[in-house]
Amino acid sequence: QSQFVESGGGLVQPGGSLRLSCAASGFTLEYYAIGWFRQAPGREREAVSCLSRRANDGESAEFVKGRFTISRDNTKKTMFLQMNSLKPEDTAVYYCVAGGYCSGYQLLGTTQYRGQGIQVTVSS
Repeated sequence: QSQFVESGGGLVQPGGSLRLSCAASGFTLEYYAIGWFRQAPGREREAVSCLSRRANDGESAEFVKGRFTISRDNTKKTMFLQMNSLKPEDTAVYYCVAGGYCSGYQLLGTTQYRGQGIQVTVSS
């Protein structure tokens, strides 16, 4: 069965850091553009970051730019979202996705794979 397994979420104080990981199982991660989305309670899902197949650097939404970094390790079939200087408004369920293409910080087109979602809570 092809799937993502997410890890790394949790509770952190404002200003803290977390690194989310998504390990790909049953498919070759390097073949796909990858991205992260998030959804907070009562709010619509929003794109956070996107990294194209062959790009070294991804792009991030303005509200996380300079704080969040998307990356991948194809040898480990794992993608990451490094989140620094976290704010309470970053509290959400975060989803990793693969497939489609990057348009700026947004992963568009057909999503092939999606993680189960992982909770990130920023609170003192």
